[in-house]
Amino acid sequence: MALLPILCYPDPKLHQVARPVQQVDARIEKLIADMLDTMYDAKGVGLAATQVDVHERLIVIDISEQRDRPLVLINPKLGWTSAEKRVNEEGCLSVPGIYDGVERFDAIEVLALDRDGVSRTVEADGMLAVCIQHEMDHLLGKVFVEYLSPLKRNRIRTKMLKLQRGERD
Repeated sequence: MALLPILCYPDPKLHQVARPVQQVDARIEKLIADMLDTMYDAKGVGLAATQVDVHERLIVIDISEQRDRPLVLINPKLGWTSAEKRVNEEGCLSVPGIYDGVERFDAIEVLALDRDGVSRTVEADGMLAVCIQHEMDHLLGKVFVEYLSPLKRNRIRTKMLKLQRGERD
């Protein structure tokens, strides 16, 4: 398996809308394995294909303590959402070192294909619901910092650009 480079905010490629996966084949199976390896190596709990510059509707998640319960969602679509919302602190592998509060639905239902191409329904609440919504945003070309105020977003953008140039604050 290979570790894939993760795009960092404010890379414009993070704003591309992902297209549906047409077929779960050997290429997608390898991409899933590489994305899982990349996510685990980066100590993340979720990764969208958009973040590794593959603009297809695929996300991988593992919120388990042992890091041994990967969830693969191909072409995910929201079914229902709870009326309740909650603000949770979020971070992102594409915005390293930045955490802030984002309001998300408390519980959701997602319809998707699994890693074998089998249609399934996932009901999630708590951290899993937050993680799925966060990763699904990536597939729509949206990074979590876009939920923040323009002032915070601009500060984060400036900080990320400085880091990418090797500068310090």
